[in-house]
Amino acid sequence: MKKLLFALFLFFTAGMAQAEEITLFNAEGDPIAYIDASSDDLAIYMWDGTPVAYLLATDKDYFHIYGYNGKHLGWFENGLVIDHKGYRVGFQKGAVSKYTKYEPYKSYKKYKPYKAYRSYPPYKPYTQSRFGHTSLSLFLKAGQKG
Repeated sequence: MKKLLFALFLFFTAGMAQAEEITLFNAEGDPIAYIDASSDDLAIYMWDGTPVAYLLATDKDYFHIYGYNGKHLGWFENGLVIDHKGYRVGFQKGAVSKYTKYEPYKSYKKYKPYKAYRSYPPYKPYTQSRFGHTSLSLFLKAGQKG
């Protein structure tokens, strides 16, 4: 009986921990990265646990995406990852009508580097209704520190 109660406890606590992570999928529906919504800076981790970027809230209805190297990468709006040309680069489940693939187990999170001085964000372009040619992996890895 104790084993059953312990197993149920682990099951429910694991579900609560995942509820604070937002998976980001690429144009093909593959899980590539996730936002740790429980972290103070809304860190974005690659699936292997490498921190590459973070979200910065604005007074509008979107977030800026900054790399830990200080580069402005794009925007996160209505569940879409948008590049500097306005093209979709990634999305969270339910933001677009695309099939999403199974999410495998994530690796442990690695330590976040210190944030570099942030570059000034460019003007936000109109969001395109299609995906661009940049992969979500390369888009996010452009924010990795050295």
